[in-house]
Amino acid sequence: MADAHGGYYTEGRVIYPLVRGTASLVIYTDGSATVGTWGSDVSMTRDVAAVRQNLMPLIADGRPTALAAGSDWRAWGITCGGSSCAASVPGIEHQWRSGLGITADGALVYAVGPALDPLQLALILVRAGVVRGMQLDINPPWPVFASYDPPALRGLAAPANGSKLLSTTKQGPRTFFEPSWARDFITMSAR
Repeated sequence: MADAHGGYYTEGRVIYPLVRGTASLVIYTDGSATVGTWGSDVSMTRDVAAVRQNLMPLIADGRPTALAAGSDWRAWGITCGGSSCAASVPGIEHQWRSGLGITADGALVYAVGPALDPLQLALILVRAGVVRGMQLDINPPWPVFASYDPPALRGLAAPANGSKLLSTTKQGPRTFFEPSWARDFITMSAR
């Protein structure tokens, strides 16, 4: 959470205090979700089930923010070097990055890819119709999008019925079932 510069709220509990002006994924009790800037686009209401914040907004009003379009790529997190994630190796601008946004009609859009700078990630999301967006995970070990298709109607997700969005991401459907996985993640389930 220290790297996110934001807060986390879930199931009626503040895990880390929410920060005004921070990019926020907000999930409501009816299952809908949105992305926006905390305190202007989105705020706490009785219908909020969870909020996960991460850095500053990447996209606002359908355009990359000034910070995303600026030259300070380090404002978007500490990146791994070209050959290692060791702290002694200088980070590089173009790195694995992932992001999430919302379109004008309420669709969530996820993007992930290698060798992206913050502006490139923002432009990919804008091209997909995102009007408000945020960066998620960065660096080779972390970005992952897995989906699961249990064989039975009320079946459970399992590594065996999962697949990952990109075959080149390091993590996959087994990741979230590993007791050693210490990173936060977001899940969505169909009713």
